[in-house]
Amino acid sequence: MPDAYFVTEVERQLAERRRRWQPLRIVLIAIAVAIAYLALTGLVMLTRQGTPRYGNIVQHFKYGSIGSEPESGIPYRVWMALPRLFPEAFDGRDDYSAFGFLYETDARGHRRDLPIGVSRRTVRGIDLVWLNCAVCHTGTYRAKEDARPVIVPGMPSNNLKFESFVRFVLATATDEKLAPETLMPAVEATGPRFGTVERAAWKFVVLPRLREGLLRRLNQIDPLLARQPDWGPGRVDTFNPYKVGPFRIPAGSLTDAEVIGASDFPSIFEQGPREGMHLHWDGNNTSLAERNLSAALGAGVTPETADHAAIDRVADWLLTLKPPASPFTPDPSAVERGRALYMDACSGCHGYKDSTGYVFKGGSLGQVDPIERIGTDRARLDSYTEAFRQRQLTELFAGTPYAFKYFQKTDGYANMPLDGLWLRGPYLHNGSVPALKDLLNPPEQRPAAFLRGSDVVDPANGGFLSPPCDPAQTQLTGFCYDTSKPGNHNTGHLYGTNLPAAQKGDLLAYLLTF
Repeated sequence: MPDAYFVTEVERQLAERRRRWQPLRIVLIAIAVAIAYLALTGLVMLTRQGTPRYGNIVQHFKYGSIGSEPESGIPYRVWMALPRLFPEAFDGRDDYSAFGFLYETDARGHRRDLPIGVSRRTVRGIDLVWLNCAVCHTGTYRAKEDARPVIVPGMPSNNLKFESFVRFVLATATDEKLAPETLMPAVEATGPRFGTVERAAWKFVVLPRLREGLLRRLNQIDPLLARQPDWGPGRVDTFNPYKVGPFRIPAGSLTDAEVIGASDFPSIFEQGPREGMHLHWDGNNTSLAERNLSAALGAGVTPETADHAAIDRVADWLLTLKPPASPFTPDPSAVERGRALYMDACSGCHGYKDSTGYVFKGGSLGQVDPIERIGTDRARLDSYTEAFRQRQLTELFAGTPYAFKYFQKTDGYANMPLDGLWLRGPYLHNGSVPALKDLLNPPEQRPAAFLRGSDVVDPANGGFLSPPCDPAQTQLTGFCYDTSKPGNHNTGHLYGTNLPAAQKGDLLAYLLTF
């Protein structure tokens, strides 16, 4: 009996203890389930990958990802919040048109959230945005001031103020507005509020990583930009940013001869006939595939993140993309006289146009004209150095089928085809001559300073309206391009400058039809 009593008492105490611990056990189980749920939610969120796909090739060109976002991109929600945080940098606008980005409307007539040339990709659960081919190669024209802009894929991005955009984005890294306590409310104001897991991920992972990346690029790029004249709209330095960025060459170690390389965005119409020609302004590559991949690197792609299928899809489309026909209708008799002059003196270097379209034929077409003969500003030529070339060949895509093989150091500038010439002003590689008419004058008679940034075509002179300006004065509109600054000189290309005025007029009439 005593033993039985003892056993019963022990069982009663154990039961009482279990009863007392039951609520705590339930709480612990609930906590464990919650932790598991949050961990699983975070895992799913931070491993989500993908990018929108566009069936239409033009939409793919404008908005499809080429792989720039994983390494160079910024979160989509931060992109949308920056105009709200920095209204002074956006001229009070709620989009990036202040930097010359172009926006379209969707099928319902609503403005698209992202401009042309900005693509979206989900990387480790975060929607990132950055640049694709169209940002540099889509522009607009207007027949007159009050006309609606016509968007032309493939023409130079005459609106884009790329340097101003880069300076702004990188400068945000040192601004207190990018701190989580300021940035996150601004981000939530543009969309849904963060969930618990998402908020923690943004505060402790996403935003610190963003700021760290921006600071690193700021420290690399800012010393380079400090040594260069402002680029202005429609221009970019192709290779120097890559030297100080991925190759980690200190900007201060670049020589004075190589540090300035800004030049105009080129057109990319009808690439098929260009295969085998010397490509880039200085003709430093003869492979379309390598030129395309090199351009993708300039947009923020890395050898590890390149979306080769997306890049190749754009490249295939560009093989046959034709420019819109010139809207100018010069006097037919003047055109015929000008054609005879052109065929005799110019077609060998630049091809020609006939009733069937542009003809890519000429003994020197796509070949490099030595700098001693062409005489144009040599800064862009000198910015591409043999040392940089060696690193391209040995480091970029090394050990893969995409390794560079065809880059070369040249001694001049390539003779370019002139298809879509009416959309390619200002002229020369550095955009230092505003109109075709000016190009037929000797350098001392060409405008010394003029406004860039207009997309209103100039039917009398060729190119876009580019009135004179005073570099010493603050410009209310446009960018005053000063040809006295390094890299901006308007010298050289003296072909046709000694013709009589009447023949210059005839030659111009023919060129206006290109």
